[in-house]
This record gives sequence, C-alpha cells and structure tokens, in this order.
Amino acid sequence: MVVDKNVINESILLPSVSEDDDEGQNLGGIARCPPSRPRSQYSRGSVDGQRVQRARISHQDEADADEEEEVNRHTVSCTDDGQLEKVQCVYTDEDDDTDLELDGFYNKKQPYDPTGESHYKEACEMLGVTPMSCFLRNINQSEVNMMHCGLGPQGTKALAVSLVTNTSILKLNLQDNWMEGMGGSAVADMLKENCYITEIDLSENSVGEQGARALSGMLLKNSTLMSLKLSGNHLDERSARHLAPALVSNQKLQHLDLSHNKFGDAAAEILGPAIAENTGIKSLNLAWNCIRGKGAIAFAKGLEGNIFLRTLDLSYNGLGKEGAVALGEVLKRNNTLEDLNISNNRIPLEGAINFALSLKVNTTLRILKMSRNPMQSAGCFAILKSMHANPDSAVEFLDFTDICVDQEFEDLFATIKETFPNLQVKHGRKLNTMVKKS
Repeated sequence: MVVDKNVINESILLPSVSEDDDEGQNLGGIARCPPSRPRSQYSRGSVDGQRVQRARISHQDEADADEEEEVNRHTVSCTDDGQLEKVQCVYTDEDDDTDLELDGFYNKKQPYDPTGESHYKEACEMLGVTPMSCFLRNINQSEVNMMHCGLGPQGTKALAVSLVTNTSILKLNLQDNWMEGMGGSAVADMLKENCYITEIDLSENSVGEQGARALSGMLLKNSTLMSLKLSGNHLDERSARHLAPALVSNQKLQHLDLSHNKFGDAAAEILGPAIAENTGIKSLNLAWNCIRGKGAIAFAKGLEGNIFLRTLDLSYNGLGKEGAVALGEVLKRNNTLEDLNISNNRIPLEGAINFALSLKVNTTLRILKMSRNPMQSAGCFAILKSMHANPDSAVEFLDFTDICVDQEFEDLFATIKETFPNLQVKHGRKLNTMVKKS
C-alpha cells in the first residue's frame, strides 16, 4: 500500500481540533465551556484548513478571556475556610439612589475590615466618585481632618459607608464639604451604627432642615457622640423643631455648636425649654444668629432651669437691654455657668447696669465677655463695682474690647487688684489719653 508522505507529516506536526478545545476550556483558571464555533469550510486533512481553523479558535478564546476579565472586576474573594472563591456582584443604577443601604453591599462575603477601606473603594466605584487619597492615608488614625475636600453629597455617602465599620477614627472633621441634606443624612445614618466616633465637625455644609432632621434622629439613638458642630448650615426655626426633642432625650452630647445659622426669636423659644430639660450639654454656642430681646427672654427662662451648662456663647445676636436684664436675673440664681460671652449684642448702658447687679451675688462665673457693646465706660465701671462688692466672686477675666474707659475705671481696677490679684481686664483706649492727643 502506498502512503502519502504529506498526510503523515500533517498528522505528526499539527495537533487535532479536539486537543485545541481542551486548551481553550481552562482560560483564566476558571473551567468554562467555550461557545459553539463555526465549522471550517476546509477538510480536516488540509494544511491550510487547519491553520485557518486554529486562528479562529485562538481569536474566540481571546474574546472569552476578555469577557471573563470583565466579570472578574465585579467579584470578591471569600469562603469560610479561607480559600478564594469567585462571587459575582451585580450593581444597578438603582443603588445610586440609596443612602447607606446600598442594596446588597453588606450582603457580600468579605474578609473582616476594621478600617472600612475596601468598603470605601467599592462604594466610590458604585457612586461614581473618586476615592480621597487623604482619607485612605489616614484611615487608621484616631483623628482625621478632611476640611475643604469637596466631597459633595455622593462623596459623603461613600465616606459614610466605610465609617460604619471603622474602629480607628475617634475625631472627624468634615467642615466645608458641601454635603447638603443628602450627605448630612448619610452621616447621620452612619453615626447610628458607629460607636467609636466621639467628635464630629459638620460646619459649613448647608445640610439645612433635611440634615437637621436626620441628625436629630441620630441623637435619639447615638450614645457615644460627645461633640457636634453644626455651624453655618442654614438652620432655622424648622430645624430647631427637630433638634429640640433630641436635646431633651440625648444626655451624652456635651458640646454643641449651632453658631452662624438663622435661629431667630421663634427658634430661641423652642430651644429654651429643651435646654432646661437637658442634663448633658456643658458647652453651647449660639453666636452669630438672630436672637433678639424677645427670644433672649424665652431662652433665659430655659437656661435658668439648666444646672449642667458651663459655657454659653451668645455673641453677635442683638440681645439688647431686654436680653441683658433677663440674663442678669438668671445669673442671680444660676450656680453652674462659668463662661459667658455676650459680646456685640447692642447692650446699652442701662442694660449693663441691670446686668451688673447679678455679679453681686453670683459665685461661679469666671469669664465674662461684653466687648463691642454701646455700654460706655460707665457700664464697664458698673460691672467692676458689682464684682468688687462680692467677696466670693469667681471672676478672673473681663473682656471690654473696643470700649473706651476713663480714669475712674482705672482707679477702681487698681483697688480691686489688691483683693483679686489674678483678675485680668481687657478694654479699649483710655479716654484721657485720647483727649491729650487731640
């Protein structure tokens, strides 16, 4: 029998089609069946036909590998026995509309991550935001400062997702990130779960009523937060209605900053009774709001019932004479307040004289700031004289910045220094000095 040498060479040098199929089934280390392939128009014994068919198989395998790589980008590694396993996670556009309840996010099996770094990166990918390198660098620190980072609502959401499980950060500064109500709500949801953060600064973020409502709900459940700063967030009377119940119920919060907002007389009337019932806050800042005489009287009534507040800042509000008189009456009976700032409040001479009467009996106030009020040198003199008449006075510092004083005030101060050697007084120029110069 005559055997064709070309046929023998082809069968030795070229692998069979079945062998190629076995090779293609193990691309990427994951066993998978290749899709159906088109039949070759050449016969099996043809050399040209074999080359064309091998090229088609190779091209198909590359496409399968690309498809598999795309799938792997949405997989996580996890099994109970520590072995790697590919678990596919599919995200939809609907997930972008959730806050911290990113559907299925925490249902995936993942290695325990006390920093939340992996959660943060995946949340950023889901929400379409860029991960903040400054946060990733300091994610293990106890204090993290992220002021002026431009997070926005979506970036704040991603950050909040990681902080749910983070056990390192105790103090967090998110000032001026324009998170708005949506971002403020995400932070509030996070603080309901996080039991490590004790201080957080959300100033200058425009959270508005929506954020105030969410944060108030958080304060009803959170038992670890001790300091909350909400300065410059466009909070008004409606926000005060949400905050009031939280101030009554929460007894863990010790420092609250509500300065640079839009709280007026109506808001003060709401917050006053809440402060009266609060037994936790030691420092309250309401500077740079719109509290006038009527609101100051209502707030003072609430302050009278509080026996825990140590520091109160009401500067830049416009309390006027009525507010000064109301606060003076409170100080006659209050024995806990130590630091009071009522600077730049349009307090006239008559208001200062009435307020000064409280210093004849008060024994706890250490710091009193009344700078930039139209109380003149006579008002400052009345404050100093009342303090001199009280041998048990605890006043250590008086601030009369930008108020000019006369020689009579200077003489009285020199006399008081013999009784209270630690007393410090800050004031404007001396009137007699100004006259000599002119």
